[in-house]
Amino acid sequence: MRYVVINGQRIAWCEVLKLRREQRKAERQPQPTLFEMKEDKRPPSQTDADGRYSSPLLFD
Repeated sequence: MRYVVINGQRIAWCEVLKLRREQRKAERQPQPTLFEMKEDKRPPSQTDADGRYSSPLLFD
């Protein structure tokens, strides 16, 4: 069995791997949204940056 020494403590490598798997599993939890999603009501030509740059609608 392999061991690693951390802060003078001898820890089994399989324990380190188990703890890391638990950390990664906790990271995968879905986060709540910060704000509600709204439908984009712009014209199709204005939905991307290229369209807004090539034909700006200044007073619409």
